[in-house]
Amino acid sequence: MNLTLYETRVIACLIEKAITTPDQYPLSMNALVNACNQKSNRDPVLELKEITVKGSVDALINKYLVLRIDGSRVTKYRHRFCNTEFGTLHLSEKAVGIICELFLRGPQTPGELRSRTERLCKFDDVNEVEAELENLMAREGPLVVKLPREPGKREARYAHLFSGIPQISSLPAMAIDEIEPEVFDRERINTLEKQVLALQLSLDELQQKYEQLEGSAKVFS
Repeated sequence: MNLTLYETRVIACLIEKAITTPDQYPLSMNALVNACNQKSNRDPVLELKEITVKGSVDALINKYLVLRIDGSRVTKYRHRFCNTEFGTLHLSEKAVGIICELFLRGPQTPGELRSRTERLCKFDDVNEVEAELENLMAREGPLVVKLPREPGKREARYAHLFSGIPQISSLPAMAIDEIEPEVFDRERINTLEKQVLALQLSLDELQQKYEQLEGSAKVFS
């Protein structure tokens, strides 16, 4: 899955409402738009038009991640993201809570995830959150990545990988080797290696020119 921000927001809202307000689930398009634009427990806060949400829903339907239910009065929608007979992604209740919150609010620390998933699942302590995150990272296809700890912060944040690998430019300044090595694809590593090699060659060339100039200066002196 390579989901956009809007697609992750739609899926997360459907998961959230299925758990927290099951009597109002599946969601109508109007309810889904309101959930996507909700100001609490959302980062970033969005102001999506119905046509934008509908476009994301249609894309998710084509990816078999959302199901349209045509009723006599209004069409409603339910997610097929995980734990359904339609897909192969099966997650524990706690893993679903973590992924849902990462979809809704972006990268977060284990402490933040523990407090923000209370409506979705129950963690006894932060250690239990960290254990579940480790399980999600240890899968054959990792679903979560641990980001480098930001300067001045006590805890590292975790991000989901359903929208691809977080871009280096969007992360705090850091040494490349501080990032979990398995999250990099080989093409990106090769690119970085070529850049380092080019810099080294440039430095060698400058060093040679400097030595030549220094030698000429000694001759004239």
